[in-house]
Amino acid sequence: MKISGFTYIRNGFNYGYPFIPSIQSILPVVDELVVVVGDSTDGTREAIENLKENKIKIIDTIWDDQLRTGGKIFAEQANLGLRNISGDWAFHLQADEVIHEDTLERLAYQIKQADNNREAEGLLFPFLHFWGDYYHIRNTRRTHKYEIRAFRNTGHIFSYKDSQGFRKYQSKATFDDGEKGTKLKVIKLDIPVYHYSYARNPNLMAKKSNYFHRFWHGDQWLKENTTEKLFDFNEVDKLEIFQGRHPQCMNDFIAQKDWDFVYDKSKSDMNFKDKILNSLEKTFNHRFFEYQNYKLLKS
Repeated sequence: MKISGFTYIRNGFNYGYPFIPSIQSILPVVDELVVVVGDSTDGTREAIENLKENKIKIIDTIWDDQLRTGGKIFAEQANLGLRNISGDWAFHLQADEVIHEDTLERLAYQIKQADNNREAEGLLFPFLHFWGDYYHIRNTRRTHKYEIRAFRNTGHIFSYKDSQGFRKYQSKATFDDGEKGTKLKVIKLDIPVYHYSYARNPNLMAKKSNYFHRFWHGDQWLKENTTEKLFDFNEVDKLEIFQGRHPQCMNDFIAQKDWDFVYDKSKSDMNFKDKILNSLEKTFNHRFFEYQNYKLLKS
């Protein structure tokens, strides 16, 4: 059985993505890693080349600015990587997602076990969403608790919507025609994905946010909503203290932290409904009424 990884990135340094640690974190568990590199001007491609890793295959691409609604450009980049892998199983990480070295052996084992389960089409991973810095996590109803990050490479599975998840389609043609696809049958794992999307200097976070809004909204929306203000990490529903240990490949990246964040829970914007549901989730260890882009197989 062959496992192929795939990811995509553009101007990773400019926007503070830990794309090098992300790549390094999954190299031990994959037989090949396809990295789709958008037209970058900040040395992103060169940094990946300098890893001098034989497993890595770089695919150069130019982002289509016409794909500016619903994050379609991200799905396009993910699917480009997917089309260039050759493994029996596909493993996807986004450029701000990292796997802990302590879980790699278990991850490889779980993929092999799933390969022997004819019913299993994918694997579902829990997420740790870092927010404000590397010591706070946001795992509330406004974040995705689980996502598919590994699946059988059948040629019929493609990135769904903005590349956050994946679905099965009758063919590439029906996918291109806008078919909604079928949810994958998945096995839930206890191997977390460390997600660092909101662990940035507030200046850099504002820069990233303003830039990436253009791939979701039109010019008029951007004109009315783009701001020069610092990103306020306290405009959030609820955070918790991270009690664990970060992946080793993130150590140098974290050591470069050049800002301070003080969490002020009195500024919480959690609404009454979410307060009730969040309390129930903590009590029963289950997120009620959650949207699920998958069909969970029984253990």
